[in-house]
Amino acid sequence: MAAAAAAARSLLLAAGRRCRVLPAAGAAPYCTVAPQERRQPPPPDMKGYLWSRYREAKRVTKELVPSIMSNMLNPDAIFSNNELSLSDIEIYGFDYDYTLVFYSKHLHTLIFNAARDLLINEHRYPAEIRKYDYDPNFAIRGLHYDVHRALLMKIDAFHYIQLGTVYRGLSVVPDEEVIAMYDGSHVPLEQMSDFYGKSSHGNTMKQFMDIFSLPEMTLLSCVNEYFLKNNIDYEPVHLYKDVKDSIRDVHIKGIMYRAIEADIEKYICYAEQTRAVLAKLADHGKKMFLITNSPSSFVDKGMKFIVGKDWRDLFDVVIVQADKPNFFNDKRRPFRKVNERGVLLWDKIHKLQKGQIYKQGNLYEFLKLTGWRGSKVLYFGDHIYSDLADLTLKHGWRTGAIIPELRSEIKIMNTEKYIQTMTWLQTLTGLLEHMQVHRDPDSQMILEEWKKERKEMREMNRNFFNAQFGSLFRTDENPTYFLRRLSRFADIYMASLSCLLNYEPDYTFYPRRTPLQHELPGWSDQLCTGTFRIPFLQETVQIK
Repeated sequence: MAAAAAAARSLLLAAGRRCRVLPAAGAAPYCTVAPQERRQPPPPDMKGYLWSRYREAKRVTKELVPSIMSNMLNPDAIFSNNELSLSDIEIYGFDYDYTLVFYSKHLHTLIFNAARDLLINEHRYPAEIRKYDYDPNFAIRGLHYDVHRALLMKIDAFHYIQLGTVYRGLSVVPDEEVIAMYDGSHVPLEQMSDFYGKSSHGNTMKQFMDIFSLPEMTLLSCVNEYFLKNNIDYEPVHLYKDVKDSIRDVHIKGIMYRAIEADIEKYICYAEQTRAVLAKLADHGKKMFLITNSPSSFVDKGMKFIVGKDWRDLFDVVIVQADKPNFFNDKRRPFRKVNERGVLLWDKIHKLQKGQIYKQGNLYEFLKLTGWRGSKVLYFGDHIYSDLADLTLKHGWRTGAIIPELRSEIKIMNTEKYIQTMTWLQTLTGLLEHMQVHRDPDSQMILEEWKKERKEMREMNRNFFNAQFGSLFRTDENPTYFLRRLSRFADIYMASLSCLLNYEPDYTFYPRRTPLQHELPGWSDQLCTGTFRIPFLQETVQIK
């Protein structure tokens, strides 16, 4: 669908341009726009003219939809940001949570409720906040939170806030108020979150990149809502810190781990394909390792549930409580062996042995003990910063991002309603772009109607994915800040590890060559020959 949208945009931008021949003999025709464009004299009835072009655009769009629907995206495909050949990969590494194992919807409710109770019992927040329940449909990950203003928002790859997605508590903030607060909609670099998405060293923004952060965003919004509705004066920075600490305590105090271990079938989504992926890699002679921040007993019980009692036989190295991303940067912490009873041993580690579990350590010692270096290693994780960023930037490993939301978003993009809406939105945008040359009052009034329709369609498009914040990957036209980081730090990305089962071990992933804006006119011969040319655009501009 992304390719179809790009094709539709290419069609609109190039339509109406006629082919010219390069001066060199035998040169191929190409589409171009002359420096000086001469408009035809405007028709006498501008209203009739513009609405006839509008109806013609509607007709062409309707005809275009079936061809787009015949080329659906596969939700189980693997997508490439950077060329990667699996034949070069000898060692596969994995995170645990939301990479090897997936959790049911009950887990986020558990985290939300436990953190909310910690706020009440340990941080002395009003007991009335207990009336708020977790809403799985409120937030998406990748959002930014302004710690000082207590605002949750979506920001694009160029640091612009997507208006209409700024929330104070559970209520949207009017666009005019957002623009007044930020002196526009751009967030300066020095105010953005730091390299790992945190609000530190003067950064006022925190980016929530972890899937586990969805309950945290929702709890922040609910407590903000309670204070605002009850006219309670509070310090937003303190609220942010208290919620962050409560969410952290749900993990480090073992509340989440004990609950999952006590009812593993409720919280873990059993997926036999995880074992199938690991077995396939082992059958082809690949080495495998696990580096996770989760504790030993928790990982052991989860892996026994989804893979089997012999799960350790599949891994050459297992490291728990690694404290990523510090694991990738701190050279000081040595490894410790964990025995079968979970007791930490004091032995000096000279070799990382298969079948053993190790705690802490650091990547530099890991590389020294294993010799696994460079581009022959492919590591998979769900956290763009903690799992992948340092590995690709500092150590030259290849990286794969697990993005569970990808599957549901692609399924939405494959629906007829979405395709119809997006195709018409692109066509209407092109119509506005080319008809804006008409400056008479009647034309301007019609163009304003079209702009209103375009705004309504943008909101409709957002609602396809999430009523508050839209897609994880796009704002209106631009990529989100999340996608920008995903594109930079992940060579490939997919919805789950099971997608690997669709590819041979020597498969090469080639990124699609996405045309740059200045390349668009020359990309399709069909556009030049007029096979899909939209007539109304030809009549608007004459190229000399």
